[in-house]
Amino acid sequence: MIPVQGGACGQAGFLPLYANRSVQYRYTFPYHLDYWPGRTAMTVTLASESAAGWRPVRQADATLVAQLADDVARRIDDQGLRPGTRLPSIRKMAEQAGVSRFTVVEAYDRLVARGLVQSRRGAGFFVRARRGPLAAAARAASAGDIAAPPARIDVAWLLRNMFREPEASAMPGGAGLLPADWLDPGMVSAAVRAVGRAVRGHLVAYGSPLGYAPLRQQLASRLQADGVPAHPDHNLLTTNGVTHGLDLVARHLVRPGDAVLVEDPAWFVIFGRLAAFGARLIGVPRGPDGPDLEQLDRLAALHKPRLFIINGAVHNPTGHTLSAGAAYDILRLAERHDFLVVEDDTYGELHPGGAMKLASLDRLNRVILAGGFSKMLAASLRVGYLAANAELLQKLADLKMLAGLTTPELGERVVHRVLVEGQYRRHIERVRARVNVARQQCLSALVGLGLAVPHEPHAGMFVWADCGRDSESLARTAVDHGLLLAPGSLFSPSQAPSTMMRFSVSMVDTPGIWQAVARVLAAPGN
Repeated sequence: MIPVQGGACGQAGFLPLYANRSVQYRYTFPYHLDYWPGRTAMTVTLASESAAGWRPVRQADATLVAQLADDVARRIDDQGLRPGTRLPSIRKMAEQAGVSRFTVVEAYDRLVARGLVQSRRGAGFFVRARRGPLAAAARAASAGDIAAPPARIDVAWLLRNMFREPEASAMPGGAGLLPADWLDPGMVSAAVRAVGRAVRGHLVAYGSPLGYAPLRQQLASRLQADGVPAHPDHNLLTTNGVTHGLDLVARHLVRPGDAVLVEDPAWFVIFGRLAAFGARLIGVPRGPDGPDLEQLDRLAALHKPRLFIINGAVHNPTGHTLSAGAAYDILRLAERHDFLVVEDDTYGELHPGGAMKLASLDRLNRVILAGGFSKMLAASLRVGYLAANAELLQKLADLKMLAGLTTPELGERVVHRVLVEGQYRRHIERVRARVNVARQQCLSALVGLGLAVPHEPHAGMFVWADCGRDSESLARTAVDHGLLLAPGSLFSPSQAPSTMMRFSVSMVDTPGIWQAVARVLAAPGN
């Protein structure tokens, strides 16, 4: 660092300083001049001294591009390279490190993409200035801290923390996803590579509004095997996951003031979507065999609902599955009270041997079936589908086009590749077996900690346990122990206080998880 005294100076490259202004002066390469209020001098940083010095490690796991980009990023984070510093030129960095210019170009481009460096046409690459609050927020996120809950724990808070970056995630007590190593990333990666080699020009087209035709044909074949009369061109529509499918149904069928029946407890995200459309949510108590049929009959007669949304197989959060008798009675009541049934089959593949579908009993008359592949393949593969009668499906397809034209064909091609190569069935069997073992371990551990499970789940990745006290209070305490839990109040449309808590069975692989839960239960006030 070379001090340059303030004041006017006639030498080339020196500029007058103004004590009452926050200014930065830049000299031409290789110098960088900084001035901050309160200082009596500017400083000149030699970029060649501050940014050079990186040496490549050959035969390492990381590529040379990644090594260089990470080295510069570390220096920036450590304040070794201050905002405004010019990085060595591409030619100089390549010569000093003994790598190609292409390596340096790609590394600098990565730093630009990460927001750490900016490129100035004709001048070079410079370290970007980052505001203090944003940098602090980034450091907090990387530390894995759970955001403090609001005065009343809500769905938005839980979702924000569930969908943090994986390396910043808390202990997954309330997570709704299976860990990556329980799935088969290699199978998905191979399908991605195969699709990438094959599609070429197809990627620049929109694709069919109904979805990738070969995938719809595969879906129709699979559904027909389960007794659902799905035709690929008349009864099937691809979506960006189950959530998007349910959103399309609600947009088309629900108007402000309409009554919609939902299960209590049930998946909390749908409550928020329906409320956004102005629907009146009516909760129907859910038991081990299905909804309380007497209550369903009474509430349907009283409120004249437009829809009843139900998790038939492997219910979220209880893990229960409809009995055959309950399934027939639901369809009978739907006809009597003239409402449609939306069957959410998100977790159906975790049911041993497959479960009876309302859509197969109803023949897609009053039932709309929603399913997807994100849970079993990869959460980032937002590929789902809707199956419905032809007239209704065409209206949903029109709405899909108005909302977003088509769904991304790349992901649909990847799912199709996985299905046609015949690996998916064995994959599901492996995942189901692992989930079943983990669920038993989770049940044993929770009961051992003093929690009760009134009705053990039939299948699936959740345990619905009774904590014997307000579960929202426990969820607040859990935050202090780095544990994210989903209190039962979120799973009720009334959001009433609850002693129930949803636990994800994937938590069994987290070191120290049960000790953390024990500390939460033993904390003062709980």
